[in-house]
Amino acid sequence: MPVIDGIILVNKPAGFTSFDVVAKLRGIFGTRKIGHAGTLDPMAVGVLPVFIGAATKACDCMPVQDKSYRAAMRLGLTTDTLDITGKVLSQNEVNVKKADVERALESFRGEITQVPPMYSAVKIGGKKLYELARAGKTVERPERKVTIYSVELTDCNEAENEYTIDVDCSKGTYIRTLCDDIGACLGCGAVMTALTRTKAAGFSLDMCYTLPELEKMKSEGELERAVIPVERAFESMDAVCMNSHDAYYFCNGLKMNAQRFDCIKYKDRDFAVYEALGQDKRAFLGTAYIDDENNVRIRKLFAKRSQKPV
Repeated sequence: MPVIDGIILVNKPAGFTSFDVVAKLRGIFGTRKIGHAGTLDPMAVGVLPVFIGAATKACDCMPVQDKSYRAAMRLGLTTDTLDITGKVLSQNEVNVKKADVERALESFRGEITQVPPMYSAVKIGGKKLYELARAGKTVERPERKVTIYSVELTDCNEAENEYTIDVDCSKGTYIRTLCDDIGACLGCGAVMTALTRTKAAGFSLDMCYTLPELEKMKSEGELERAVIPVERAFESMDAVCMNSHDAYYFCNGLKMNAQRFDCIKYKDRDFAVYEALGQDKRAFLGTAYIDDENNVRIRKLFAKRSQKPV
């Protein structure tokens, strides 16, 4: 199999950790150089961007960090994990109707604060919270600010106290915590019963492949068809296009004044850099920033130049 660099969009199955998916793909693609962005809980399904080969350098610098989810929750229960898989802590009477839930959601739109759940990978004092939780310990967790761009009630079963919400949110938002907080607001408690991530890193669920689909594509010799070029992840960024000589200097780390490329306006943010190839074509080189001396500098390089153009 040829060397593959790029992004694979996986529809993560329930019961798999994000690491399980990576391990599976290492076998499918025959490489250990694989990483992922945006961890999903084992019970969750949906969009998991996976990076292969040189594209792994993009894991920690994705320009689009917002995510979208569809979550189901059941009122009247609380658990230690904040979802249906945990130990039940309380069972409460529910006197809540659809209109009550819709009113409660109003207070969770915009910037809110969340306390990370004990069963999470957040580190406190060098220890992951879920490790402490499994040891029976509970520790203070600092609040963090997140943004809920929208949260809408999309389905309900009042008789069973079950409700479904669609959420668009910023990076770092815990949907389990959101469901728990909604339950607290309603005075009866709530647990998350199902979670699907519908968007991540600018990619949507309808673009994803299941693991069996990828295995089938491998057996048919069509695996490369599932690979998305890494530059697709950076399409939302401002862009600078260089000629071949400047592209060579950029890739080799030489300082170049930002005024030359009319990009001083990007000084407060990273931008994408391309090489002009002619006929309206271009090649993605990497991302850059402007330093204190107004020079264009490499942030992440995805292309290499070994020879200077003639």
